[in-house]
Amino acid sequence: MIMVGMPGTTVNDSSSIIRNIREGKVGGVLLFEYNLKKVNTIQILKELTGSLQMAATIPLFISIDQEGGQVNRLKEKYGFKPMPSAKNIGSMNDDMYTKEIANRVAVTLHECGINLNYSPVLDIENILCPVLGKRQRCYSPNPDSITHIATLIIEAHHENHVKTVVKHFPGHGNSLSDSHLGMVDVTKTWREMELLPYKDLIGQEMVDAVMTAHIINRNLDSSGMPATLSKKIVTGILREELKFYGVVISDDMQMHAISKFYGLEESIRLCVNAGVDILMFSNNIPNAPEYTPENVHAAIKRLVLSNAISMDRINESYQRVLAMKQTM
Repeated sequence: MIMVGMPGTTVNDSSSIIRNIREGKVGGVLLFEYNLKKVNTIQILKELTGSLQMAATIPLFISIDQEGGQVNRLKEKYGFKPMPSAKNIGSMNDDMYTKEIANRVAVTLHECGINLNYSPVLDIENILCPVLGKRQRCYSPNPDSITHIATLIIEAHHENHVKTVVKHFPGHGNSLSDSHLGMVDVTKTWREMELLPYKDLIGQEMVDAVMTAHIINRNLDSSGMPATLSKKIVTGILREELKFYGVVISDDMQMHAISKFYGLEESIRLCVNAGVDILMFSNNIPNAPEYTPENVHAAIKRLVLSNAISMDRINESYQRVLAMKQTM
């Protein structure tokens, strides 16, 4: 249930991440550009992911945000092939081109030992959205086009043994501010059509995992609880209404939309009880508190021992995560 970012480009037996993996306190690792060596990048990345997996009893999710365009960790300067943005793919409106780019991304990830990609983005394109539309991270303003493109991208990943995480549920595309920086309220701008790509892809059984958004949407939860922490949204809408029974992953719990307003234990309690299975702590957000795997693990344990989180709830997530890992 614990996904973390890690420092450095190499590991050894004394590395804290290796110790935490061996002790069962980490189930997934999130990689960033700073985890890449500037020379001999691909070979050293393969060695890093191989070393991480060797430390694990249960295989790890080794994950990355490799959307392409501005959200691109595997850049050409390190020897990787060009990976265009979602906007570029959507504007081309060419299935062959979409498949070519998707296959390029997926092949690269598999070769580097990365088995989980936080892509495709299902958010509706709105060029006024500072964190998505303005950064060319959306395929289209049309939900049907998003669904079609996302299907091709997911298929290419699956053909290359890489799982995908669709995001950001229940829709971040019409936000007018950035949840990395603070609380975002989409109540006045969100449209119900933003759920359609999720509904369609879940209905096609294409979805491996869903990432939640740290956005307030009083259309869906009148209390104003951020979606990541909202049982009405995660369990009520995603699981019960849309019938998604797979893995739900939080967006980074250290983003200021969460960390500025909720303490570590409170955010974990709400997130797990909402129905989220994997909690992400990137340790990559400026001026955010740093949460080590030991601290997160200890916080979850305290919450279970105090009955603030039930053992049944932990076991639900464990079974979902294990089922997904067994298909890798």
